Amino acid sequence: MSNGTSREYWHAPALPSVFKHALLSRYIPKFGGMTGSKSGHEVVYLDGYAGEGRYENGDPGSVDTVLRIAADHQAKGLIRWTCFFAERSASSFAHLESLVGEYCGRGVDARAFHGDVLTLMDDVLAAAVGRPLFLFLDPCGLGLPFDTLVDILARRRRETWPPTELLLNFSMMAVRRIGGNSRSDKGNERTSKRLDEVCGGQWWREYFAAGYSRDADDEVAAEYSRRLGQATGMHTVSVPVTKAPGQKAVYNLVFGTRSNHGLWVFGDAHSRARDTWWEGLELREEDDGLFSVASMQRPDPKKIHDQAIPVMAHNIASLLQQGRAFKLVEHTADVFGEFYGQVPETVARKAVKHLRTAGGTPSDGTGSPIHNLQVLPPLRP
Repeated sequence: MSNGTSREYWHAPALPSVFKHALLSRYIPKFGGMTGSKSGHEVVYLDGYAGEGRYENGDPGSVDTVLRIAADHQAKGLIRWTCFFAERSASSFAHLESLVGEYCGRGVDARAFHGDVLTLMDDVLAAAVGRPLFLFLDPCGLGLPFDTLVDILARRRRETWPPTELLLNFSMMAVRRIGGNSRSDKGNERTSKRLDEVCGGQWWREYFAAGYSRDADDEVAAEYSRRLGQATGMHTVSVPVTKAPGQKAVYNLVFGTRSNHGLWVFGDAHSRARDTWWEGLELREEDDGLFSVASMQRPDPKKIHDQAIPVMAHNIASLLQQGRAFKLVEHTADVFGEFYGQVPETVARKAVKHLRTAGGTPSDGTGSPIHNLQVLPPLRP
């Protein structure tokens, strides 16, 4: 988190953080495995707004989560991680430095830096020459300027290999606050210009031209993700993170990758992390002695899967109309469609089997891994 995060934040993880850390714990090991095995078993990681790294109640923050993964990979002789952590707040940095020191004592190459992440970026990019790089940018408020991100991702790390991936916090609270005030007499043009920098222009203001509307922030987040993908040549997806069911997102996590496989694995990790979020919500309601609103509102995973199977089968059939066989991973977004990030990868296998039953493919959906399943067009009579 950036400078200014309150001490209350570090007492225990809030539900948005539960989701975020569950997502990291599921995806980061996969990123290391997918990329490190092909690059000398070395990977570079940057957390640009690290905060304290561990909560007062002992629960891991993002730093502790990733360092546990790095230590485990190193102990098993799998991947050697070089981890950079930047934090501007002096009080938070003191905790961060102590935590990083614990893992350095276990042989992990981890480096804590007191200052702005941009001051550290040259060192990070130098360490990542010839190595995969994962950037985690999770500020409390607005983050890096759009042009800065594009410079890093489209100029300095433009190669498909070694890969670069990004997970960043796009503050929906800031968009709502700044957007809602942008046309009022009390609006602060300085903060509006700051959002201009983050979004890469004034285009976001058009969504608030008639004043605040409930969907304006969601539309801005979707357009930001699209523009970032277009400018960097990445697949980008934007997923909302909320405090409770039915509430507006606190922030969106924007994921960027140039790998179809990365896009596939992230969607699967997101689906499973979402289940962890629901479980955390239910547990907290039980601990507080409240009637479980979560149990009433939580979608039944089986029902969601059952809804997804025929839709995804139809998506696959549409792709097969081109008359060519393909691997599922080659068309991740098109295969999952509206259910991307909502269902795990196992549902894709069921969709292939469903399509076979309907006569849409001779492929039977068997084999492993799922993402590499090849689907054949239907046999001609």
